[in-house]
Amino acid sequence: MVLDSSPKLNRVFHALAHPARRAILRSLCDGERNLSELASPLKMSFPAASKHVRVLERAKLVRRRVVGRTHLCRIEGKPLVEAEQWLEAYRRHWERNFLRLDALLDQMKAEERDQPRGHPNR
Repeated sequence: MVLDSSPKLNRVFHALAHPARRAILRSLCDGERNLSELASPLKMSFPAASKHVRVLERAKLVRRRVVGRTHLCRIEGKPLVEAEQWLEAYRRHWERNFLRLDALLDQMKAEERDQPRGHPNR
């Protein structure tokens, strides 16, 4: 079980909180990319992309390697698995609540059908 107060989990959710970083992760799902390739579709500078990648690196969501002057990045899945496990408990909670709500609505519909129809007062 992943703890609510886990510093690793906090870093992952912090990293995922920014749309540019989520876009970078989506791009990396297709394979390793250099920083220029990551920055270009986001219309941001190399230094700005590098800052976002550093946040992703701190969260262990991305691994960067330098080949000459090229910074190559790839996605790391383990922290996402841990975040998904944390979210799963809440998904199960809401699913149980929705099932109870469905049962209650079905019961109310059945009771409504079973009640005799009276004449409205005019």
